[in-house]
Amino acid sequence: MKTVLIIDDHVFEAGEGEAGLALVRQHRPQIVLCDLLMPRGNGFQVCRELRANPALRHIRIIVTTGRDYEADRQSACDAGADAYLTKPISAEAILKAIGKLLPRVASENPPAAAPAAAAGKTTPVRVKFWGVRGSIPTPGPATVQYGGNTSCVEVRAGDEIIILDAGTGLRQLGRALMAEFKDRPLRLTLLLTHTHWDHIQGLPFFAPVYSPNCRLRILGYEGARKSLVHVLSGQMESPYFPVPFQELPGNIEIEELKDLHFHVGAVRGAAWFANHPGICVGYRLFTADGDIVYIPDNEPIMRHRVETAIWPKQGRDAVTFAQDEEEKMIAFLHGTDVLILDSQYDREEYQHHVGWGHGCVDDAVALALRAEAKKLFLFHHDPDHDDAKISSMVDYAQKLVAEQKAELAVAAAREGEVIEFAPRSSPPPA
Repeated sequence: MKTVLIIDDHVFEAGEGEAGLALVRQHRPQIVLCDLLMPRGNGFQVCRELRANPALRHIRIIVTTGRDYEADRQSACDAGADAYLTKPISAEAILKAIGKLLPRVASENPPAAAPAAAAGKTTPVRVKFWGVRGSIPTPGPATVQYGGNTSCVEVRAGDEIIILDAGTGLRQLGRALMAEFKDRPLRLTLLLTHTHWDHIQGLPFFAPVYSPNCRLRILGYEGARKSLVHVLSGQMESPYFPVPFQELPGNIEIEELKDLHFHVGAVRGAAWFANHPGICVGYRLFTADGDIVYIPDNEPIMRHRVETAIWPKQGRDAVTFAQDEEEKMIAFLHGTDVLILDSQYDREEYQHHVGWGHGCVDDAVALALRAEAKKLFLFHHDPDHDDAKISSMVDYAQKLVAEQKAELAVAAAREGEVIEFAPRSSPPPA
């Protein structure tokens, strides 16, 4: 992807405003250099267009012109320009302006032999839980062991900081990142499984989005009725929140995924659709030291150990379809080192929640065993479950594994817990 796009009637790539905007929407550069006076869309119009679109508002705009009127400079700033340069402009002046606007540009592609790598040192891949609860936050003395914040998991892999979902746990993660990076540039990627409120409600309280030093790339799939941009910005509209999404100082880029395979830097990612209301996915991250699968909201189509009233009413074709869908899910999970999976209900509770889009411990264990996962973390804890209840569910899950004489490790996701991977000798397949 190009870092800088030039819109100017003296260059070939985009000689007019409308053509330039089309290129911006297509390539989403980090910086746009835009001439003030152009046919079919002047510089002011380009600025307003970019600032009005939440998906493009992370782009920094440098307006260039052959006229040096203070009124034009002020108008450009009012329209959303970040810098204003008068022609003729030297290469040094352009580079200086870019350096001020995007201090991260020079470090986006670090040298292959960084000092730590040269010394043979590598940072192990690690996973940290910041929010493990489903539906609604549940603070209080009954949830101190496992935590009461909604879904948010941090993955560190090489130079990448990948965040899985933006529940209320995102607030504490943001505070920790700001304390760690201080005034240094911060590059983050947020993967959203879906836009139900317990998975996005932490975003307005995420401190890095209020820092110009932060570059946040948000990836997810389009919602059932509204676009990803509309949903994320909508929850920050008045009267719901005092700061509009469009006014956040951070460099935020929202990208709706069209494919089930993608990359976050050197980390390969894959998605698969979960059985949950709306457009909801789970993610698999293929890191250098092991794989992580995160499916916080999912009701297995086949209910392995839980008898419900639903199957006797279904025909053979429906059962065959469910079996085929489950095989696809198992293939997606197969062999993962860490499986973070919806296990909201116990067996009895699930009888009263069939079709709600959440699973139970029995089915989570059965899926993990069939997929030959190495470690299962029960996730999306029910807001009515206290610490004692969750611990009893872990004991029950471990009993199910023991009955099968399997080696699957089972635990409940707990806020603050860190899983550190042992370095792997060979890289994962591309």
